[in-house]
Amino acid sequence: MKSNEINIRDPYIMPYDGKYYLYGTRSETAFVGQAYGFDVYVSDDLENWEGPFEVFHRPDGFWSEKSYWAPEVYYYQEKFYMFATFADKQKGLGTAVLVAENPKGPFTLWSDGYVTPKNWRCLDGTLYIAKNGTPYMIFCHEWREIHDGTMCAIELSKDLKESVGKPFVLFSASEAKPFVKRYFFRNYVTDGPFLIRTEDEKLHMLWSTNAKTGYVEAMAYSDNNEINGNWKIDSQPLYDHDGGHGMIFKSFSDQYYLVLHYPNKFGKEHPSFMPLKYENGKFQLDKNAI
Repeated sequence: MKSNEINIRDPYIMPYDGKYYLYGTRSETAFVGQAYGFDVYVSDDLENWEGPFEVFHRPDGFWSEKSYWAPEVYYYQEKFYMFATFADKQKGLGTAVLVAENPKGPFTLWSDGYVTPKNWRCLDGTLYIAKNGTPYMIFCHEWREIHDGTMCAIELSKDLKESVGKPFVLFSASEAKPFVKRYFFRNYVTDGPFLIRTEDEKLHMLWSTNAKTGYVEAMAYSDNNEINGNWKIDSQPLYDHDGGHGMIFKSFSDQYYLVLHYPNKFGKEHPSFMPLKYENGKFQLDKNAI
């Protein structure tokens, strides 16, 4: 099948062993009804996809029955780890870690519930490995709880099974001036963080929020190229046409791509791939590569 035939939100690509593995949120159960699992699609050219192959199915007695969001998969210490958001039966929300021996799963729960702070409403955890090898998770403290959503970080244990230490704030959504727009009058949204270190050692974060043009992809960067630096948000979004919650990856031919879901309309979302160029410390859409 083609990309526009795949109905998912929050697409995530893991290039591995000559194949591209595409994970995401099942659109039909993203916001309504019970959720049952996650899928993967597999391609060798980013155009033609096989699947879906179910990689996680809710086991009997599982503590979450809805809001299965934003699965991201990493090859780490010779296993595959999935970071995914779940709502629990007590109306909590957070990111848990799952593990598998194969990128096609089956994934099983690895962490003891959430690795995000259990007394916060959190979502969209993403893995970052510091230069010294310390793993961190970057995540969103949800705007529904604090109104001005924040991007936060917390250190993880080496085996990714639990968080250690205290969470700390990187930036707030309202700092994304001049383009950020209030959501439902008093709120500012942080969604979908993804970190990437470029060849010049600069540390960038792709993230989503609401702007006048709709759901957008924005960029931020750390002034000391580590997560404990001062984060600066670019004054204009990277992508501003009603699509978001994506990530950046390099193809096997060394081309940067942005993948996001588009449009941001329930039931119509599909993964959209856009070539990027990186010049003078900034990512831009590469119209010449399309």
